[in-house]
Amino acid sequence: MHDDHMHDDHGHDDHGHDDHGHDDHGRDDHKHGHEDDHEHGSHLSEMDLRVRALESILVEKGYVDPKALDLLIETYETKVGPHNGAKVVARAWSDAAYKGRLLRDATAAIAELGFMGRQGEHMVVVENTEEVHNLVVCTLCSCYPWSVLGLPPVWYKSAPYRSRAVMDPRGVLADFGVTLPAGKQIRVWDSTSEIRYLVLPERPASTEGWSEERLARLVTRDCMIGTGLASQPQEEPPREQTSQQVA
Repeated sequence: MHDDHMHDDHGHDDHGHDDHGHDDHGRDDHKHGHEDDHEHGSHLSEMDLRVRALESILVEKGYVDPKALDLLIETYETKVGPHNGAKVVARAWSDAAYKGRLLRDATAAIAELGFMGRQGEHMVVVENTEEVHNLVVCTLCSCYPWSVLGLPPVWYKSAPYRSRAVMDPRGVLADFGVTLPAGKQIRVWDSTSEIRYLVLPERPASTEGWSEERLARLVTRDCMIGTGLASQPQEEPPREQTSQQVA
């Protein structure tokens, strides 16, 4: 594993963040939730205005083709999205050999399914187990695996999430509605410009014999970031709602 980018809530090294607070950085429980989107709405709106103004200037000076920009955004919002990541997870759940390749060399294994490109050149997949839950953040900016998850959600880019995910991962998860057993270890992975992380969630019980297509409908964007869990079989959305489930 790439320990340089991992904060372990049971760790005791310079990079480790421990449930029981054994270093400068590590505490375990923090508050971040969807309400932060509202609390920081004015800041985000101001940033959005700045981005739009910069875009206008670049278009006026001929540096950016607005049609090409619109196409790029549309591709990642509607054609890529987390659908690709859901297919990767479903394949790993269904094919043990593929799962092994995915955990050894995620970039190559993901490329086997045809998913590669911008922001997905160097991928690492971390597996959730009965003992360990993984959470992904980018503490410096908003590094995110576009090729498998599409564009990052607003909360992922927010300062509260970026800081609190490291300081208090259990609090973050609680605010997302996820409560883990007290003894379950949480590892926080810090994405960088060199490495993007994808969480392989635990496969829900009672899904034996399911097709990859059906399994993919249980995979949400949040469970591949680590702020959620895969949906349970009884929560499986109708096929026509699959795109909304992972959007």
